[in-house]
Amino acid sequence: MKKFLIYIAKIVAITILTAFVLDGLYTFIFTHSNNRGKIEKVFNSNAQKYDVVILGSSRANNHFVAQMFEDKGLKTFNYGMSGGHLFEASLMLKLMIERKYEIKNVILEADLNLSNEHQAEGISARFLPYIHNSEVIKDHFSNEADFNELYYIPFYRYIKYDGKIGFREAFFISVDRKTNALDNLGYYPLEKHKNGNMKNNIVNLNPLKHNKYYEEIKELCKANQINFIALMTPICENTKGMNYFDKVKKAYPEIHNYENVVIEDKYFSSCGHMNDAGARVFTAKILNDFFSKN
Repeated sequence: MKKFLIYIAKIVAITILTAFVLDGLYTFIFTHSNNRGKIEKVFNSNAQKYDVVILGSSRANNHFVAQMFEDKGLKTFNYGMSGGHLFEASLMLKLMIERKYEIKNVILEADLNLSNEHQAEGISARFLPYIHNSEVIKDHFSNEADFNELYYIPFYRYIKYDGKIGFREAFFISVDRKTNALDNLGYYPLEKHKNGNMKNNIVNLNPLKHNKYYEEIKELCKANQINFIALMTPICENTKGMNYFDKVKKAYPEIHNYENVVIEDKYFSSCGHMNDAGARVFTAKILNDFFSKN
């Protein structure tokens, strides 16, 4: 029995040691990556200076043509993340400030995601390799139900989110395999699809009266003397429940409503996402309305 217990103890010790070693190895790999994605780009960067930083979900990623801002002399990057929520947008801005970024203007796509305060696990997981290396990441996750497991159990986060930050991703970083996430200054252009879904139903969607992460972004901008521009971006005209945008405007009067600036189907790849042509029409409107004096 004694030998059996010693054997079990050795197995447990080896398992724990292996977890610590793998955790350290994976973390080392991720903290030396800056060409796979937008989160890595910010975390592993030195202080940057931007005239315009764009934040939000895919409706930011696909709708703001960063090069058009650059053509006006405005140093810009589109940090919109497809699938992301305001949880991730807020954390991205916090990380930039932690990295001593100097930002003049933040454009936030704030419309559909005002209806929730959830994290988008597929996106938020990409912050987790740095949870021991950044106080703002640690604090941002501190109220999540699984924080203790993510923070204190070695290698747990890499196992739980293996599809996002597991072996495959660590391997691709190791062999310096790039993605297209950083192309076009972060803007991801979409094509017009013949079979694109041009119907949408947001009848049951309601903006929260006080979205925690939206308010965080607004307060961060105020505290750091950043001009805050919150926008609702276009959606196709066949959407049911368009009064959602009126509800947003009532709850958050400072958010500028641009949902009907581009409406024709020819400018959309799907009902909620404009194609490149639509994005260029929209971006030109934003530049004219907010940056024409630059």
